[in-house]
This record gives sequence, structure tokens and C-alpha cells, in this order.
Amino acid sequence: MPPQSNILTLADIAFDDAAALLARFGLNLQRVADGDSIPGSYWGECEAGIIGNTVHARTDTPVHSLLHEACHLIVLPPERRSGVHTDATDSIEEEDAVCVLQVLLGDALPDVGRERVLADMDAWGYTFRLESARAYVEHDAETAWAWLHEHGLVDADRKLILPPV
Repeated sequence: MPPQSNILTLADIAFDDAAALLARFGLNLQRVADGDSIPGSYWGECEAGIIGNTVHARTDTPVHSLLHEACHLIVLPPERRSGVHTDATDSIEEEDAVCVLQVLLGDALPDVGRERVLADMDAWGYTFRLESARAYVEHDAETAWAWLHEHGLVDADRKLILPPV
């Protein structure tokens, strides 16, 4: 895993802001004590975990990881969320949509923004055909954008559609 020194973590932002954003999508954000294992973490270590409607994270969890795992739940119909534990999908289409959606959620989270999410995705080691998260989102994610639009998560102008508060 890459060093955490330059990656934005949950400790760097307001927990309540992240919890409020997830709550708009019917999700809970559960704080995990530092040093404890993160329930439902696919990758282990400091990576966020998902179980049902809950995203689990510690203060050292990267914000991009928290957003990525939350997006796995967001793209699922609510009736499928309850059965999720650790691994939300094996669908390539959903995974691609999640990668774009997490960038958009960065803009909806105070003190984060899409630029930081894109940079952290690259620093963490996400891999894309065009070699960067930005290139993927801007030039290689047509299917993901279409999927998000079809599922009511972005509008025709590729703007995030947030559920009402």
C-alpha cells in the first residue's frame, strides 16, 4: 500500500460532513476505533468496509476509499444493500460507475473536491487504460457516465443528482 502521508484521510475532514453526505443516500457511516480491524473491509488495513447500509472507517481511512465503498452501496438498489458484506458486486459496469461517482461525491464533501479525489486515486495506485483517474473520468468512461445517468445518479450534463436532505 502507498504511504499515507499525502493521502487525505477521514481525520483530515469533518466526520459529520461525511456522515451527512452518506445519509442522503440512506447510508450510515460508522467510526471504527483506531487500531481496530475495519469490519467489511475488502482490502484490509485502513481501507473502508461495507456491511449492509453501513460504511465502516477509521481516522486513517483514505477519503477516496470511504467514498468508493459508499458508492458501491449507492449504485445498488436498496433491496440489495442489506445483503452486502465486504464485496458489493462483481459487475464491471457497476465498478466503473463507482469510480466515476466517487469523484463526483468528492465535490459534494466540504474540504475535499474532485481534484483531491482524482489525485489521491492516482497516488493510491488505481489503474486505468489511460493511466490516470482524470483521463478515465474525462475521456474513457462513457459507459460509466451512461450507467450513472440511466440510474438517476447524474443528469444529462453529468452533474451529480443528490437526494434531498
